[in-house]
Amino acid sequence: MSAQSFNQPIPQISVEELAQRISQSPQGLQLIDVREPQEVAIAHIQGFDILPLSEFAQWSDQIHSRFEADAETLVMCHHGIRSAHICQWLADQGFTNVKNVVGGIDAYSATVDPTIPRY
Repeated sequence: MSAQSFNQPIPQISVEELAQRISQSPQGLQLIDVREPQEVAIAHIQGFDILPLSEFAQWSDQIHSRFEADAETLVMCHHGIRSAHICQWLADQGFTNVKNVVGGIDAYSATVDPTIPRY
């Protein structure tokens, strides 16, 4: 990931919109969670592919074989910082419909589903 890639604003989606999209029309959505395995063990949302940022070197070269570049891709982390970086990287890789989940799983737990533990 290069410093020059952070020039363009990253499209965002709220946790409320995320919940609505998952419940109403999940087909066609690509859901990526870049948190670490120990974080996912504490709190997770069903349907997300787990791509830990610490394992970027292991999965980055497979991104085009695992995901469709033109499909809507929603990226989440704990608060939205790591996922914003990956959104920008995905855009740099030619992904055309990438959105960052604002506030991450912490906001989702606080606003949408309080049964998901906060950490």
